[in-house]
Amino acid sequence: MSLLNPNYNKLQAGYLFPEIARRVKDFQEKNPEKEIIKMGIGDTVLPLAPVVVAAMLEKTKELENEKTYTGYGDSEGNLALRKTISDYYQNLNCQIEVDDVFVSDGAKSDSANIAGIFDINSKIAVQDPSYPVYVDSNVIYGRTGEMSDIGQYEGITYLTSNPENSFLPNIPEEKIDLIYLCFPNNPTGAMASREYLEKWVEYALTNQSIIIYDAAYSWFIQDINLPKSIYEIKGASSCAIEIQSFSKFAGFTGVRLGWSIVPKGLICEGAKPGDIQKTWLRRQNTMFNGASNIVQAGGVAALSTEGMLQNQKMIDYYMQNAKIIKETFEKLGYEVYGGEDGPYIWVKFKEMDSWQAFDYFLEEYGIVITPGSGFGPAGEGFIRISSFAKRENVIRAMGFLG
Repeated sequence: MSLLNPNYNKLQAGYLFPEIARRVKDFQEKNPEKEIIKMGIGDTVLPLAPVVVAAMLEKTKELENEKTYTGYGDSEGNLALRKTISDYYQNLNCQIEVDDVFVSDGAKSDSANIAGIFDINSKIAVQDPSYPVYVDSNVIYGRTGEMSDIGQYEGITYLTSNPENSFLPNIPEEKIDLIYLCFPNNPTGAMASREYLEKWVEYALTNQSIIIYDAAYSWFIQDINLPKSIYEIKGASSCAIEIQSFSKFAGFTGVRLGWSIVPKGLICEGAKPGDIQKTWLRRQNTMFNGASNIVQAGGVAALSTEGMLQNQKMIDYYMQNAKIIKETFEKLGYEVYGGEDGPYIWVKFKEMDSWQAFDYFLEEYGIVITPGSGFGPAGEGFIRISSFAKRENVIRAMGFLG
């Protein structure tokens, strides 16, 4: 019989961001005269850095010449980009070799795909709230039961993050096999200290667990004492996979480029050093033909000295937006979190539930925010506001509120 994967039926009726788009579209059709200011999805709005555009144009021109044309590249990424990424980690005093680098078409893809190389019976833990793809991908793989009445899937350990623990979840007492961590955190904006990550690495090494560490927002960290990579922590290269992205710091949301670090020294139960990396390489060789040659040329430029300087201006722009948003909600008397080492502002909204708050902001002010409950049950009662918007729109939106 040709049957559909029944695990898709376990998912919530609508994925968070398409559901937001559906509601906004419906509102616009009913209120065509109403101005909409989008501060929900973390989609960048500033143009690509000039050095990046120049590199991609140059690569494009090469493709029209028989002598410089290139077809398939290595599925793990072109050597020039992998070397550039390795150098980036070396500058952070992280000993990441070129062979540890796997280039992809974005961090979201890797976040969903990486769990596929581990045993179906692996026990999963996720921060709650967290980026939905961590949970949904494991539901699709078949690692969970049904969703309970409190919004949690059977078979997943939810690491509750709230104001009481500064949105830094407690380390579990039981053994977990795969642990999803994201810092700076999406959606709460919380950042982990070096000491906090040391405890997680110690736990993972003791239990032969694997940490899947989403560092896509590390570029926005303002405090120079905070780690930008989990590999700044001793022992992490034996227990952690780090996922990174060009989307936020270089504006590649529509261009699509990211990478994962899968060190040779990784170990888990039943696997010796090198096995996990070989398995991921096999997965990529089987299911992925590599990122666009043109886009990878842009990635090399984005991580160049000039590219980093140009992209830093965009980061500063978005962080100034975050400051404006944070200060506005604080003046209005809300409990406000995030916005200091990451681009998202997490606001406690006591008056109504998260989706009611979404509808309220849209209908009353024409502002699109993200309901906290879309990130997990612990997100109920919060809303997330993105700083990825034009400055004039941020000022206008905050003016409506203030």
